Amino acid sequence: MALMESRTNIPIVEANRGKGDIADFSIAIVGGLALALTTLFICVVPFSGTIAGSRDFGIYWATGQQLAHHANPYDPDAMKRLEASLNVYNGYQVLFMRNPPWALPLALPLGFLGVRVGAFLWSIVLLACLLVSVHTLWVMHGRPNNQLHWLGYSFAPALLCLLMGQTSLFALLGFVLFLRFHHAHPFLAGMSLWLCALKPHLFLPFGAVLLVWVLVSRNYRLLAGAVAAIAASCTVLYFIDPMAWSQYAQMMRTSGIVKEFLPCPSIALRHWVSPQTTWLPYLLPVLACAWALGYYWHRRHAWDWLKEGSMLMLVSVFVAPFCWLFDQALVIPAMLQGAYRTRIRILLVVLALASVVIEIELLRGVNLTSPLYLWTAPAWVVWYLFASASLGKTRDVRPPSR
Repeated sequence: MALMESRTNIPIVEANRGKGDIADFSIAIVGGLALALTTLFICVVPFSGTIAGSRDFGIYWATGQQLAHHANPYDPDAMKRLEASLNVYNGYQVLFMRNPPWALPLALPLGFLGVRVGAFLWSIVLLACLLVSVHTLWVMHGRPNNQLHWLGYSFAPALLCLLMGQTSLFALLGFVLFLRFHHAHPFLAGMSLWLCALKPHLFLPFGAVLLVWVLVSRNYRLLAGAVAAIAASCTVLYFIDPMAWSQYAQMMRTSGIVKEFLPCPSIALRHWVSPQTTWLPYLLPVLACAWALGYYWHRRHAWDWLKEGSMLMLVSVFVAPFCWLFDQALVIPAMLQGAYRTRIRILLVVLALASVVIEIELLRGVNLTSPLYLWTAPAWVVWYLFASASLGKTRDVRPPSR
């Protein structure tokens, strides 16, 4: 009887494996094509007329130009003049690099490069951030023998980062390096958090848990690494522009940022409930921080940053006080974790189709501030919950490497 059962199971297992192979192959083909077309775009565009600086990259390039000449990177007249020459202004209000001032040294090298060469090198660095991040996650998950990592390479918010030249991929790399090195090289892991600090508003629940974890585990080397990296960037900033912090504060007071609508839950909540209440977008992050601390405390004795940290990052992006579509590239670790763990193959197709829908919206010219993108952040949370409900290891995943 046992022999008969084993023989009858063989075709079923091989049939399931065949279906999985077909799904993996399809994901690899579609994902590879999307990444290849995006890579072609970012390599060709910098040398195609005036379009090189018309993306968000133009803001970083203009900021670098101001810094290289020891000028105010938040000067509205100078920035408007530079952005207009790149077709960035295009009738909108003048745009600034809104990252905290300690991020300004990142833009400084662009001040010594022409816009075309700068755009090309900037795009290549961002592409490298994406490739290294996804590859590192694949290694940390035990080098699974499938093609699911292409879901990360072709994730629509990440491709949008490449197309626009946005810094969210730097933050993604910092987060992944923290996950990779926090156990064996805590000081290096702490230094990598400087990249996350380029967009600190996206890491609020994650950051709250991280701080408590450092205190509970007494991992002060990690904290020292983070402080050293931020102190170094602030020191460099002081020699570039000693007045940067006061200039930044002035820009934040006068730029009208608090009145902007972004398609994220916290901003939508403010516009639906009380558009004039500027503190309302911080309600969800505060509640999420309280939940995250309780979630950590009950699991503190068996805390796994690869698993729990990826989930916290997903929640942090969902409740962020303001978050653009391209910032959602930070949920790639959670999406890949769910993809590697789930046994429901249709969920992989759903995740791939969600990226395709976003790409279609972008190709049809839907503005990034449109409410039509409000579905994306909740969709990643719902998808992750469904994927996590299918517990157990997938057929191809090996034990995670340390």
